[in-house]
Amino acid sequence: MEGAVVYVLTIVLIALVFDFINGFHDSANSIATVVSTRVLTPGVAVFWAAFFNFIAAFVVGTAVARTIGRGLIDIEIVDPNVILGGLLGAIVWDLITWYAGLPSSSSHALLGGYAGAAIAKAGFAALIPGGWTLPLLFIIVSPMLGLFISLALTVGLSWPLRHAPPGPLDRVFRRLQLVSAALYSLSHGANDAQKTMGIIVSLLVASQASFAGATGWLSHFHLQTADHVPLWIVLSAHIAIALGTAMGGWRIVKTMGSRITKLRPFGGFCAETAGGITVLLATSLGVPVSTTHTITGAIVGVGAAQRVSAVRWGVAGRIVWAWVLTIPMSAAIAAVAYLLLQHL
Repeated sequence: MEGAVVYVLTIVLIALVFDFINGFHDSANSIATVVSTRVLTPGVAVFWAAFFNFIAAFVVGTAVARTIGRGLIDIEIVDPNVILGGLLGAIVWDLITWYAGLPSSSSHALLGGYAGAAIAKAGFAALIPGGWTLPLLFIIVSPMLGLFISLALTVGLSWPLRHAPPGPLDRVFRRLQLVSAALYSLSHGANDAQKTMGIIVSLLVASQASFAGATGWLSHFHLQTADHVPLWIVLSAHIAIALGTAMGGWRIVKTMGSRITKLRPFGGFCAETAGGITVLLATSLGVPVSTTHTITGAIVGVGAAQRVSAVRWGVAGRIVWAWVLTIPMSAAIAAVAYLLLQHL
């Protein structure tokens, strides 16, 4: 019994490590636009983003966590090895794409890893088909919605401001970009931290027998249902993702901030606002989405509003390929990890 408890608690820590890597990997999504427009230095920008990642714990609910916890995989087949295999698949794929400088989706890496480990244990019957509809649909919807909102904002604001002097206009939007960057970082923390919460809740519900009769601090790990996310899980997940964001994913900043299209404070404001609105909308619906997909679509929308040639479509194409590969690759890595764990 004691060994089982230690194993489960170790997996909880690994889940928080994934959350940290998520923040580290995705920090560029939150800060790339505000850095590329020179509104904030990289060092200040990451702490700005980290602060609002954490504040999200007190602003949004836990609908996404509940989707992850009980809406995707049959909880009856979940065990610690399924959770650990899924986390390892997501972590390995995140590190591979981080090293390559590709802004792939940590969210979809986690979804793919979780699914891959579950399928390795019980086949495709482990999946809850209805639960996957919105997450898979939003792979397309979130970047397109980000694109269209940023395009609409760019065009809509450009018309009344067309005669404004460039210098004063830049100064105004440099200040407004602090607000839009905060909004986007808030949405990033709101959606992404909840995915780790859902994984931890699934683990503890599946492992409740290990903690049956536990007293003292161990009693906090005894959960019987995935419908409620305890406060300690909420705060732990937000602290982990905020710390990861504060460390920064510098390899991806350049790709997101300047290689797709050149941005000025006006464009940065439109992209961040569109991305934040899209992610918060998905969060309110309980849909785990990719903040990476969303902000990329929003940046493309700003560039396309200027002219189609302003978007470096070759770079965007490489990013899309990373998206396409994320779920199957993380699932494959997780399946192998689960099978290895079963033999240890």
